[in-house]
Amino acid sequence: MLTGSGILGAFLFLSLFSPESSLFYFPRNITFNLVVRRMKMWLLGLVFCLVLGTLHSEAPRGKLAAVDPETNMNVSEIISYWGFPSEEHLVETEDGYILCLNRIPHGRKNHSDKGPRPAVFLQHGLLADSSNWVTNLPSNSLGFILADAGFDVWMGNSRGNTWSRKHKTFSVSQDEFWAFSYDEMANYDLPASINFILNKTGQEQVYYVGHSQGTTIGFIAFSQIPKLARKIKMFFALAPVVSLEFSIGPLTKIGQIPDHLAKDLFGVKQFLPQSKFLKWISTHVCTHVILKELCGNAFFVLCGFNEKNLNMSRVPVYTTHCPAGTSVQNMLHWSQSVKSHKFQAFDWGSSAKNYFHYNQSYPPAYNVKDMMVPTTVWSGGQDWLADYKDVTVLLTQIPKLVYHKHIPEWEHLDFIWGLDAPWRLYDEMINLMKKYQ
Repeated sequence: MLTGSGILGAFLFLSLFSPESSLFYFPRNITFNLVVRRMKMWLLGLVFCLVLGTLHSEAPRGKLAAVDPETNMNVSEIISYWGFPSEEHLVETEDGYILCLNRIPHGRKNHSDKGPRPAVFLQHGLLADSSNWVTNLPSNSLGFILADAGFDVWMGNSRGNTWSRKHKTFSVSQDEFWAFSYDEMANYDLPASINFILNKTGQEQVYYVGHSQGTTIGFIAFSQIPKLARKIKMFFALAPVVSLEFSIGPLTKIGQIPDHLAKDLFGVKQFLPQSKFLKWISTHVCTHVILKELCGNAFFVLCGFNEKNLNMSRVPVYTTHCPAGTSVQNMLHWSQSVKSHKFQAFDWGSSAKNYFHYNQSYPPAYNVKDMMVPTTVWSGGQDWLADYKDVTVLLTQIPKLVYHKHIPEWEHLDFIWGLDAPWRLYDEMINLMKKYQ
């Protein structure tokens, strides 16, 4: 167990990452130097707590958990590791980005069955990647469960994450590569990925499953592009986010930083990519029995997590794949959503720039009521990001709402990694897919 110093470190850590922490409060008149000073304190506190916990733990030395081989695998290797067939496909978007799609064409069961398998497209959330759907054990991972249930499973990777960092013209070292937000993911990434899947499988429609930001880009694309919407058999929205009006998590606190200060602080390129340092923390610190919960708090601070409903032995596998990175501009778009409480396109910062991009002086709004896709929604009562009050407003805007279930105890990550997700969520999804097949 932890000694007094270890407990002190844990307490300090939890205080730093509390939504009420003053480190996350940025008043309008804040100076850049104060922002930097607070961020340094934030990072110093994190390192202090992790190191203190390691040094002062009374757990026997040398008793670190063995490093899971999946921590050093890519998504295709994880899929193959569990005995499932694995494919990788590269897709080029209309604006030149090269995206990686992972595919599990069939399960370990009934793979000799003839006939086409219904295609399902799984789209991850903010700062995530396709590993989200396969980093639990096969009996708990939606990607594996769907494959064994007879579906052709495809998993997307948004531009800028670990597996989608190529462009026909730009390199990741250029600012131009990172000039995107979830607008482009909706208007370019989704159409390219969905059309590729349908062309490859010969099917006319696909089931779309989105988590968090994966739902955001779904609501945008399917309301803005009717031709694409007709290719969606059913939209499964897990922890949907279109508004952050009632969200209370740290993301809303970070969103209070003025855009120009955020650019000074984070630059204009990538935000929180997977790195050698994060991988080292995951495999050398998070494997410590005492520190797994602390690591979970550190890595999942933006959205919260419930250690009682997570397989804590999998934390190193989660954290060596996520965060998977995005652009600073994408984070600025979310920051704008925090400030404006509006579901709208990226604000380029001036009437002239907005007019150049949109032919109007302000960002156009997105209207969920224009989306004519059968939609099912699951929400959580303890979700910091997809607050239930925001979801309640969203539900009134969905024209073809087929089903909604609210799970009071669930937080944001329970939808993809929850121990009870198979029987509280995934079984229902499969039943709905088969019903509307």
